[in-house]
Amino acid sequence: MSRPAQAIVDLAAVRHNFQLAQSLAPSAQTLGVVKANAYGHGAVEVAKTLEPLAPALAVACIEEAIELREAGIRKPILLLEGPFESDEVKTASEQEFWLMASGPEQVDMIANAEIDTPVRVWLKADSGMHRLGLMDEQLRQSWEKLQPLPHVDNDIVLATHFAAADELDSDFTQQQIDNFAAMAEGINAPVSMANSAGILGWEQSRGDYNRPGIMLYGASPFPGSHPEADKLKPVMTLKSKIIGLRTIEPGETVGYGRSWIAQRRSVIATVAMGYGDGYPRHAPNGTPIMVNGQQAQLAGRVSMDMITVDVTDLTVVQVGDEVECWGQQLAVNDIAERAGTIGYELITRMPLRTPRVYINHQD
Repeated sequence: MSRPAQAIVDLAAVRHNFQLAQSLAPSAQTLGVVKANAYGHGAVEVAKTLEPLAPALAVACIEEAIELREAGIRKPILLLEGPFESDEVKTASEQEFWLMASGPEQVDMIANAEIDTPVRVWLKADSGMHRLGLMDEQLRQSWEKLQPLPHVDNDIVLATHFAAADELDSDFTQQQIDNFAAMAEGINAPVSMANSAGILGWEQSRGDYNRPGIMLYGASPFPGSHPEADKLKPVMTLKSKIIGLRTIEPGETVGYGRSWIAQRRSVIATVAMGYGDGYPRHAPNGTPIMVNGQQAQLAGRVSMDMITVDVTDLTVVQVGDEVECWGQQLAVNDIAERAGTIGYELITRMPLRTPRVYINHQD
């Protein structure tokens, strides 16, 4: 038998979450963001699921885009970080990759390219994130430089990225929206602002193109409940099974560092799941975990291949029983918070050792 640790990926949930994003901005074009191996879910399978629904997909870099092309994906693919080398502009032209230009150097790469097929360009404005993006008048100057060129598609998109859209009580997102509007004033071009948090929580940010990422995978960008985000369906369920059971006495300890001490006679289940499978090493004692639909708690330090769980209060626990680490019964964000990180990191860092099992393919 194979090791039971696996990530179940529900493609019906991907479709549901994309359709939710589209429903919130029905007149907009909704891209499917599948960078970083589709946030750990498997870029090819997720891209195949989204291709019939989305006008285009989005990745971070050309290597990710080429992987999708080689797998048979034909929709346009936006490179969110744009070209790193000038020869990537030629590849983008040949492969129908759209290029984000986030600085004068990338604008010049595109302007100076010798290509036969016009390339689609997105110009990224720095409206306040201060990470990448064209500053102040650079946006207008870049648009004026590229717009008349015959090898640039004249339907240039103006884009920006939010720094704090997940903070619904902050006015910084509105400041960015206003800054972007001022930078784009007088330029006749489609715009793109909204990421997942923008789509869900900032109606005024929904532009001509929207770029949902984390929401496609069923995780909320917000720390608490939200009326739209609560409609998302989790895509990944990280599962395994119990591989050992033992009873220990009061005062005995469990795991590396002896960080968990039994306060009573306790039943400890060992599960084939560890940080080598994507479970966060810093998840503390007491982190919730589901055993046969019953909630138990982590007991002892997470090791590379195993975790130990206090199942003393559960009814009838046996070797081979199913364990859910997050997914349908436990939100990944809740586990991430316990471990001092965010859901984005947990799913995106899912290692290749953990097999993805895809369910609910489109008929």
